[in-house]
Amino acid sequence: MAANPSPPSALAAVPAAPAIAQAPPARNFAPPPLEGGARILGTIALSVATFMNVLDTSIANVSIPAISGDVGVSTSQGTWVITSFAVANAISVPLTGWLTQRIGAVRLFTASILLFVVASLACGLAPNLGLLILFRVIQGAVAGPMIPLSQTLLLASYPKSKSGTALGLWAMTTLVAPVVGPVLGGYITDNISWPWIFYINVPVGILAAYASWAIYRTRETPTRISPVDGVGLGLLVIWVGSLQVMLDKGKELDWFHSSFIVTLAVTALICFTLFLVWELNDNRHPIVDLSLFKRRNFSSGVFGLSVGYGAFFGNVVIVPLWLQTQMGYTATEAGLMMAPVGVLAILITPVLGRNLPRLDPRVVASVAFAIFAVVSFMRAGFNTQVDPAHVIVPTIIQGAAMGTFFLPLTALALAGLPPERIAAASGLSNFVRITAGAIGASVVTTLWENRSAMHHAYLTESVTAYSQTTTDTMGVLAAGGMDQAQAAGSLERMVDSQAHMLGADDVFWLTGVIFVFLIFVIWIAKPDRSGARVDAGGAH
Repeated sequence: MAANPSPPSALAAVPAAPAIAQAPPARNFAPPPLEGGARILGTIALSVATFMNVLDTSIANVSIPAISGDVGVSTSQGTWVITSFAVANAISVPLTGWLTQRIGAVRLFTASILLFVVASLACGLAPNLGLLILFRVIQGAVAGPMIPLSQTLLLASYPKSKSGTALGLWAMTTLVAPVVGPVLGGYITDNISWPWIFYINVPVGILAAYASWAIYRTRETPTRISPVDGVGLGLLVIWVGSLQVMLDKGKELDWFHSSFIVTLAVTALICFTLFLVWELNDNRHPIVDLSLFKRRNFSSGVFGLSVGYGAFFGNVVIVPLWLQTQMGYTATEAGLMMAPVGVLAILITPVLGRNLPRLDPRVVASVAFAIFAVVSFMRAGFNTQVDPAHVIVPTIIQGAAMGTFFLPLTALALAGLPPERIAAASGLSNFVRITAGAIGASVVTTLWENRSAMHHAYLTESVTAYSQTTTDTMGVLAAGGMDQAQAAGSLERMVDSQAHMLGADDVFWLTGVIFVFLIFVIWIAKPDRSGARVDAGGAH
């Protein structure tokens, strides 16, 4: 990316899956840029830490069937490994600024890496799903400050004139990780064992922490004791956690026929209401600044970003699950099917970053949603005979949507905001987005299971001794050497595969409609025509 003053706040939102928040550095701290080898090594250290963090948001996606089978749970329960990380990550995002003020950016960043390493090791050693989810929660929580602080430290390493170049390098790192994640996760799962998707963080994280501390420890930001909104944080943890557990456990416990699910729903509703009242009242130190939603641009931009990301992330979760559980793909093959999603994104993002100030972000975002919709509708036409070429084409096309999705919507949400509110606005928008991604994964997998069960019931109605199709199929299976029981079992697997295919098609159709709807939502916004740009410092 060229060294120009293109809005780095937009570039900061490039990654598709990772937690991105903005941690404001101390206002009066402006260390001189790094020079020569120190700058290169510092950039590598920060990029490696970011890469490791982002990698863990996608590396487990293709490993869910293996993890689920190993710990003795269903694949729908196995998706908690993904959602627990995302929810904990989202909750920790609003605390980044406060922790930076209390601890210092360098100390907090280094500690986050080391704690992430410990949590990764614990994930790999977890003997059951409960402990694995617990350690993934810890891993997600300690990962919260890593990405925003890597941006902060990276910007401080470069002259202001090269901030665009710095953030372009950062954006490339965070785009490559989601591409590598599924392939690496699939290969490790198939050829070694799934715990190694977490163990690989240990040497990488230790090296990144050592290099970061060696280079940046003399550039520590000033610290001060500042209050934290403990009540708001507590309510936030309770309502988000209750909602996510309700969504994850709902299908297993038959939803509102379960007193536990009802309790979770009531708890989430009450705490969410109290959270809104508390944060909107006279609160000098809110955990999130909800008054930002009074701004039309912020509300429409964040709504489009979060709902769109939720639908996108839900698809990212169920496609590899469907490929492995219903289509017979290995984890490596499923990873290869998902990997090309980043190719066009990597090519498009730097170009868009340079030219976005001259474009209407609503037009760019509309193009992104239209591409997402086309991809969803293409997948809605899949059947159980679909070949790898037809599976991979929508994935490649989806990369163009990724490359044109995050930048304009972030720019739209932050348009017109004074510099002193950029950090709070960016942190809040990313909290909502990450939470929406976790909720989207839970809702989509639940919807897929429910629709598959419905289609299974309809299909089995026609599988009778009086059905000519059933008789012919049983005859073909018997001619192939199967006895009556084996033929019946094979027929049931065919029905189940068809039912899950139809259920997945329903999900793809629904997400396609959602993306079309979002095109109209973002046109509620009115872009800032003042020519003001988001300052890099304000963004961090």
